Formats: sequence, structure tokens, C-alpha cells
Amino acid sequence: MGLSLDARITLLVLLAALVHATWNALVKAGRDPLLLIATVSGVSCLLSAMLLPFVPAPARAAWPYIAAGVLAHNGFKIFLILAYRAGDLSKVYPLARGSAPLVVAAFAGVVAGEVLSGAELAGVALISAGLASLTLEPRRAGRADASAVGFALATGLFIGAYTLVDGVGVRLSDSFLGYTAWLFFFDGIPMMVLAVTLRGRQLPRFFRGEGRTAVVAGCLSLFGYFIVVWALQQGAMAPVAALRETGVIFAAVIGRVALKEPFGWRRILAAALVAAGVAVLNLGG
Repeated sequence: MGLSLDARITLLVLLAALVHATWNALVKAGRDPLLLIATVSGVSCLLSAMLLPFVPAPARAAWPYIAAGVLAHNGFKIFLILAYRAGDLSKVYPLARGSAPLVVAAFAGVVAGEVLSGAELAGVALISAGLASLTLEPRRAGRADASAVGFALATGLFIGAYTLVDGVGVRLSDSFLGYTAWLFFFDGIPMMVLAVTLRGRQLPRFFRGEGRTAVVAGCLSLFGYFIVVWALQQGAMAPVAALRETGVIFAAVIGRVALKEPFGWRRILAAALVAAGVAVLNLGG
């Protein structure tokens, strides 16, 4: 099996990026990031539980990676919540998403023996630079401070970590469906326990006001990551990670069209860099 990205993988990962951007847009205006993310995780957990009787169990060699993936996914969620609280995520979160593919590119050779071509490295770098450039907008009130940037970089490390872990784990599994279903089943439990422990009294009011949105977001989250895990089984991890993070650009477009947010020259430049990176990945794959 070759690990370069063909057009089918590219298009499906871009679809996953669009799905990722859509569910993030749904929760963007939420009042309590912990309850929103916990509900998204809980919905994915329950849907996965419904799938378990119908999908093959992962091979024994994949289970340690499922356990490590659960830790990495929940670390990502915790630092994402901290980043939401510390600063302006419209600037900080792109830094997290942009740094993650670089983490994957740096360590994919060690953990999976993947050596990227010069063109593939250039494509990953262009995409990461485009996403990270969204943090360079002019200073204004509410600008993310140093602690928020630190949380964003930590978030990016966890994104890179779970991408690497899941990329190796799914290749050791007999089924990407079984791997993903069991991963998301266990993954949702810690956040649900944390939400009940810290916000249990607020849950009824939250579900009355934002429950439907969170449920839709949870369904989209699971669907999108099924595509990503399948792609990690088929293609090199760093390009897949870079393509997935183009969801930040999709989110910016959704914000402009649906939420009437500004789309200045810096976002146009970021989109152009990301588009160039995608083109280089496909020409050099």
C-alpha cells in the first residue's frame, strides 16, 4: 500500500475539514465551552456504543494505541477549554491547528517510518504557515495574551500526538471502523464525568438552551473523524493532518458568509497559502 495522497483521499479529508469547521461554528457562540465539548464528546460516545455490535473489534496490537489516543484526545479538549477561557480563539486556535501538522511531520518518521518528499514537506509547511498567519491580525482589545498562546501551542501538541497515535493504531487494527468506534466510546467518558462533576446542576438549563446544537455538533464530529482515521490508514500522516486543519479556513469562510465576520487581506493571504499547500501536496505526493 502506497502512502501518498491520491485525489480520493484529498477530497474526503477536505470534506472532513469542512465538517470539522461546521461543528466548530455551531459551538463557537456557546456560553460554556466545558459543557459544549462534553456534550459533543458524549454524543460521539453514545453513537459509537450503538455501532460497537456491528463493527469488528480492533486487533490486540491496536488497544494500547486506543488507550493512548483517549489520553491525547482528552488532553486536547482540556487545553482547548483553557485556551477559550484565556484569549481570543479566533486568533489562538488557528495557531494550534497550524502547529499540529508540523508536530506530525517532525515525528512521523520516528513513529511510523514515514519519510516525506521535499514537495510534501513544502506543502505541509505552506498549510501550517497559512493557518498560523491568522494569528497576526492587528492588535486590539481582547487579544490573546502569552498564556493563551501557550495553551494554543499545547493544544497543537496534543492534536499532533493523537494524530500520530491514531495513525499508527488504525494501521495495526483490522478495521478503521472498529478502531474509531472503540476510540470514541472510551474518549467521551472522561469529559462527561468532568462535566457532571463540575457543572451537574447547570446541565438541565444547558440542554434546554443549547442541547440540540451540541447534539448536531457531536454527530458531525464523529462523522468527520471517521473520515480522518480512514485517511490515516491510507495515506501519510503529515499531509493528512495538514489537509484536515484546512477546516480553519472553511470556518473563516463560514464566519464571513453566515456570521458576517470580517474577511480581510490577512485571511485572504492565509487561504491562498493553504490552497498552495494543498496543490503542492497533490503534485508532490
